[in-house]
Parts: sequence; C-alpha cells; structure tokens
Amino acid sequence: MPARSEPYDGPAIVTFAKELEWRRKQAGLSKKDLAEKLGFADSYVGQVELCKNLPSEEFANALDTFFQVDGLFYRLWERINETRHLSVLPPGFPEYLGYEEKANHIRVFSTNLISGLFQTEAYATKIISTTMGSATGKLVTERMERKSIFEREDPPHTFLILDESVIRRKVGGKEVMHDQLAYLLEVGRRERSQLQIVPYDAGYHAGLTGSFILLSFEDGPEIAYTESSGEGTLLKQRDRVALQAVTWDLVQGHTLSAEESLAMIQDAMERL
Repeated sequence: MPARSEPYDGPAIVTFAKELEWRRKQAGLSKKDLAEKLGFADSYVGQVELCKNLPSEEFANALDTFFQVDGLFYRLWERINETRHLSVLPPGFPEYLGYEEKANHIRVFSTNLISGLFQTEAYATKIISTTMGSATGKLVTERMERKSIFEREDPPHTFLILDESVIRRKVGGKEVMHDQLAYLLEVGRRERSQLQIVPYDAGYHAGLTGSFILLSFEDGPEIAYTESSGEGTLLKQRDRVALQAVTWDLVQGHTLSAEESLAMIQDAMERL
C-alpha cells in the first residue's frame, strides 16, 4: 500500500506506530537496521512509524518474532483491520450519523453521487471499494443499516434533490445503475418522501458547490452536514446552518416537479 500524504489518525494505528518506534529505539536500532533484520524496506518502517502507511500482517508477525512480545503487534494489527475505516471517514461524519438517527425531517442534495442513505448495496460497494479495500464489506453493511430509520413506526420525512448528472452517470455498470435508479423510483413514491431533480438545462445553480444534508428535529435546532472533494463538515452554528437552508431553497427553485423527476429517472433507466 502506498504512503499517504496525510497520516492516519486511528487509535490502533497510532498505538502500533508508537509501540514500534519505542521498541526499536530501546533496542538501539535505526529504521534501516530494523528493516534489514526483518527483510523490509527502511522507508516502509519509517512510513509505519509516521502513520503514513498501514502495517501488513507479515510485518506485524515479523515484529512479534523479533521483539518476542507474545503477539502484541499482531493483536494491534487485528484491531487496525477492524477499525481502519474509521480513520478515513470524513471529519464530523461519525457524529452526524448519531443525529441522522434522531431526525424527523431530512433534506438531502446530491451533486455528484447518490447520497449514502439512498444507495443500493451494489452501488455503495462500487464506490467504497475504490478506496477502502478489505474494509469495504463492513462499511457497506453499516451504510445499508442506516436505512432502518425508514422502517420505524414514525419514519422521517425525506426530501431528496439530485442534480441530473447523478442519474446519468453510470456507476458500476448497466445492471448496478439500473437497480439503483429503480430504487430511487421506490424512494420517490414513498408516503413521506419527495424526490426532485435539477435538470442540466438549469445551468449554474447554488448547489454545484457541493452536496449537503439538513436535519431537523422535534426538539433542538437544525444541523447541516456538507461534503466536497471527499471532505466533510458538520455544521451547528445557526448562521452557517441558515446559509445551507437558503442554498436548499435556491436549488429547489431550479427543480422539476416530483412527477417530472420520476419520469426523468425512468427515462435514464431506459437509456442504459
């Protein structure tokens, strides 16, 4: 796995790195010395210590054998493998999920990809697998479990706006996209759901700066979550949330009606 420009910050990853550095220094070894003894590149040892690369199972076992620490590094490696996905989730997203479960109104605008709450398993797998490797299965399962909020006795009212590019972009091939569009039709026909599309011919609109979500609650102020270029931000400040609400209104002013939007999705399915 190539080194990252930014370090991983997961607790297990950081613990592995610090334990490695401490034991290497206690043994009076440089990174190059240790690498030569274990049969790894010294650059790899340095990357792991700086949390810019994830340790492999082979590396963990080699460290346990060399330092004779009764499986310590292997256990840390297992923990990394279980939790590594948490270190690459956008900032604020884990906290956002806690709010999503409690919301009674959810407004979602998606400008590039269908938002996770409305993805099919195959669509989600295609997106997540491009970056998450072995953690894909766990992340997809967690994403699908989020949909349980729609199975409550009192499910949230949901308003979903998609830029037309979202339904025209073939993600995962014809079959995956066909099933995803069919699911969107189902979402748009739910009793407490409304789906609308901003067509291409709307030209520039306020939502093109990035996707966002607005959550409302029976008790408590609204919050917002924004995403752009893979980075996320949870917004609680009243003025910033209000600005996202204004953006929502501006975007909605460019949408087709619910009926026209569902017809466009049907058309996109037929053109696959």
